[in-house]
Amino acid sequence: MSKGSYPYPEDEFDAAEDLDGPRGVHRAPRSRWRALLPFAVVLVVFAGLGAGVLLYLANSDVTLPAGLGSGTTAGDDGGDGATEGEGDAAPDDGAAPTDPADGGAAEPPATEPAAPEPDLATAVTVFNAAKVAGLAGETAEKLTGAGFTNVDTGNHTGAGVNGTTVFYAGEAQKATADAVAQALGITQVLPSATEAAAGIAVVLEADYQS
Repeated sequence: MSKGSYPYPEDEFDAAEDLDGPRGVHRAPRSRWRALLPFAVVLVVFAGLGAGVLLYLANSDVTLPAGLGSGTTAGDDGGDGATEGEGDAAPDDGAAPTDPADGGAAEPPATEPAAPEPDLATAVTVFNAAKVAGLAGETAEKLTGAGFTNVDTGNHTGAGVNGTTVFYAGEAQKATADAVAQALGITQVLPSATEAAAGIAVVLEADYQS
């Protein structure tokens, strides 16, 4: 059918398409977010899967291999083991007893009282009970030479004595009596207020070696 014999008036549908004009101008521009939507969906899915795996492992006894996840790793376990080992060793060191020789707090030893010194001015009487002439005087000279300044002699008139003896009246004269016995080489020292009424008495018997 030719255009001249077409019986109907021409409208917009009868207009021929302009093949040389621009196409698709009427389409709206494509959104950038729409282009990124598939990647976002993938990231959300993987993030959810990862979170689920971590929660599962956190609630179970499974240990992740080194380098995976942020949970406890083999290196962390080793570190905990080392820490526990150190914690076990610490009480042993702390429980060790303190040795006073190492500088620990220890009470100083009690100071013993000083031994009393002999009084060389104490009156000392030498009695000759051995019936040896001059024995008392000779013994008195030994005591004077040893530093005693108040020495006298006499004859013993009391009861017999069992061996040569140095007598002292009380505990205050004990140190001086020991010094007298040491100077004369006498081993027997006894307390007696009767024999040593005037201080210290030396009774020489036959066993005395001058």
